[in-house]
Amino acid sequence: MILQRKFPTALQTVQQFPREVLDTHAGRSPKAFFEGLIYDYEGDKAKAQTAFDHARVVTEQLVRESPDDAPLRALLGEILAALGQKDAAIAEGKRATELPPESQDAYDGPQITAALAIIYACTGENDKALQLLNHLLQTPNGLTVPFLKLDPVWDPLRKDARFQTLINKYGTRI
Repeated sequence: MILQRKFPTALQTVQQFPREVLDTHAGRSPKAFFEGLIYDYEGDKAKAQTAFDHARVVTEQLVRESPDDAPLRALLGEILAALGQKDAAIAEGKRATELPPESQDAYDGPQITAALAIIYACTGENDKALQLLNHLLQTPNGLTVPFLKLDPVWDPLRKDARFQTLINKYGTRI
């Protein structure tokens, strides 16, 4: 529903989950993280910040319990980026890419690298985000052009002509 930008329906679906932490394909994530994303996409910055702050508290606890969990650290980086904590967000994202690095984990590694690209995009580090996207579009189990076109998480890069250049370059491979 998020990819279809049906945000009210997506929010309603997320809020129906009875537990505070969801088990997703990417790992454990606080329900508040998804609420924060949806509120942010809808333009409700106040509710987004409240949800992200709650998600930060929950995720920090999860990270304390599993300090070497790369998806959790990447998620914490994304939450910190959403809260405007640029340096801490980037540090968490980089730490996540080392647990283990993509060169040692071809399955999950690209997904963690993609999270770092999201962190860079959300913190205004377009050059670094686009560099990683270029790499990920060439990497097995990396991102795909259709996903880049649909996912609102990449909206901060859409006005950058280099983003469209990447879409055009790798879109011809489909």
